[in-house]
Amino acid sequence: MMTPPRSARACAVSVATIIAVFAFCCPTALAYTQPSRRSVLASASKSAAAAAAAAALGGNPNSASAAASATAVGGPRVPLEGSTHGFPLASFGLQVYDDDTAYRLTLTALECGYRNFFASVLAGNQKGFAKAIKASGIPRDELYICGTVLSNRARGEEQAFLKTKQGCQENTNAFAYGDIVKLDQIMLDYPGGDADSIRGQWRAFEEMKKEGLVDTLAVSNFNARQLDAILSMPSVTKPVVNQLPFSVAYHPPGILDYNKERDVLVQSWSPLSRVLTNPTYRPVLASIGNEHGKTPAQVGLRWIIQSGASFCTQSKSKDHFSEDLRVFDFELSAEEMNKLSQLAAA
Repeated sequence: MMTPPRSARACAVSVATIIAVFAFCCPTALAYTQPSRRSVLASASKSAAAAAAAAALGGNPNSASAAASATAVGGPRVPLEGSTHGFPLASFGLQVYDDDTAYRLTLTALECGYRNFFASVLAGNQKGFAKAIKASGIPRDELYICGTVLSNRARGEEQAFLKTKQGCQENTNAFAYGDIVKLDQIMLDYPGGDADSIRGQWRAFEEMKKEGLVDTLAVSNFNARQLDAILSMPSVTKPVVNQLPFSVAYHPPGILDYNKERDVLVQSWSPLSRVLTNPTYRPVLASIGNEHGKTPAQVGLRWIIQSGASFCTQSKSKDHFSEDLRVFDFELSAEEMNKLSQLAAA
């Protein structure tokens, strides 16, 4: 699922310079005008990997952060079943723009330290993204790459299977432009219209996994009943991520619980939507941010992490890219978390 269009940072998130996140990257590694972007990005990766974000998540035993292993590049990672190198809690999700723009923004995100990428088929620019990954010189095993399939309008198990299988092949074809032969994750953008259709979608995903083309399977916008349509299948490969709207402004009761009960990590696809422009919310986030030397956006993202979820952000600004990563070096108090949680009920 893609983040709604951003307006003055209202909808999507930005990140603070990876320099600021424990001074991860040296100036030369971040210089956008270095002679060889490929060598710059590879150098930035190695430099950043040397610095650990050890206390980044504050040790909340009830959050995804508790299971996270600290990594300097792209934020801490959590283990997911089937994944060989962990899932970075901060992700960059490409939006609707042409391949050239996707190429440029992907390289910017890599410079800032992102290593988790959500390249939705809905954005129509997977080729541009893939070419940027190839040009970057970043080792493939440092990256977590997720593609998506849109097949929710197909009705019945067989039609949903065929439509989803077609979508899997389209992902394979697009990512081949960057010599990406295997994905870390493939995600259903939306559930099928009924349980049989969902099972058909999932059967195609399981075939893709059996063919060695993807490590983990994920969903977006699934409720508990729709997840159970998958989990009731015999010998099923379980979904590991459910991408949902989740933020300070929108967190209905039980949204994290029904996923956690099924060992599914929530990834917010709209982490700051209706947060930064709300005249009630923003002053509260700003006041809390002043206590930590953080921006309102960083406080909103930190609330998501400490609640037990991850987030997918987008930006066209290098400063915003960097700002959104600088959320792993401070911790909100229980009182601050509660104050933010209560805003939506006010």
